[in-house]
Amino acid sequence: MLEKIWHKIVAPEDDNQSGVTLIEITIVIVIIGLLASVIGPRVIGNVDKAKVSKAKLEIKSFSTALENYAIDVGNYPSTEEGLESLWRTADSVENWSGPYVSDATFNDPWGNPYVYLSPGNHYGYDYDLSSYGKDGKEGGDSYDADVTNWVEDEG
Repeated sequence: MLEKIWHKIVAPEDDNQSGVTLIEITIVIVIIGLLASVIGPRVIGNVDKAKVSKAKLEIKSFSTALENYAIDVGNYPSTEEGLESLWRTADSVENWSGPYVSDATFNDPWGNPYVYLSPGNHYGYDYDLSSYGKDGKEGGDSYDADVTNWVEDEG
């Protein structure tokens, strides 16, 4: 069947059959290119926006898990213990009743590890938890901006 269609398109048997001309193929390719150039950025922008939302949600989820850990154990995990202590911990940690998270994935939506510091460097927060955004570097704007558990001072 495919062979029959192929021969109709590429090599019509007689002059009465019509095939697809090079101009028609070129027009179709140009139309597809135009559609891709219009739709592509919107789709990519939505993917980045969804990743930022997912990072915010995961940071809130980890914050809840860290609070539960601190209630049980009496303090937050150290920077060295890290977020991994929400999944499993050393036997020496008393009253640990985790796991406090559903899986041991501690990477942000861009594949970079979340940054956890305890004690934190921001006033009013016992720990700092952040994602460095799309570019994986501290700071940035738009989708490269850091996603954090603290609120930056505007002043």
